[in-house]
Amino acid sequence: MNNSLPHDWPALDEGPTAKRAAGILIMTRRRPNQFLLMRHVDRWDLPKGHSEPGESVVETALRETEEETGISGQDIEIDPDFCFQLVYPVRYKKRDNQPFRKQVVYLLGKIDDPVTPDLTEHLSFQWFDWSPPHQIQEQTIDPLLDAVRRHLESS
Repeated sequence: MNNSLPHDWPALDEGPTAKRAAGILIMTRRRPNQFLLMRHVDRWDLPKGHSEPGESVVETALRETEEETGISGQDIEIDPDFCFQLVYPVRYKKRDNQPFRKQVVYLLGKIDDPVTPDLTEHLSFQWFDWSPPHQIQEQTIDPLLDAVRRHLESS
């Protein structure tokens, strides 16, 4: 798969209050199309995580996806024409509740068939049928899925 795509990080003011993360919405190629979400205690999420120094968006997204699901980046075909970004304020207890801005960039990746991910950081997982509109999580997941819907309809 060609994952050496030119997905540079979208512009964001650098500084101690900025943190970057990337993830992949994994969809199946075969119909019925499905997409993978991972379950935390209180919410659904995608495999994603913070970037390491010098990593591109694609490198971060593939590394984090493999760490959190066991799905090899070699098995994921990244859609070079899709990139979705969210920037929002967060506070973490381990950061003394100091506010900072988090930038999360989501890519769209395709695999042939659903697989059973290795659960390393999540309680469970689910392959959801692709049947928009989706109402899963209003602040992050739903806007991403709507952007994917628009992208797929225009392709």
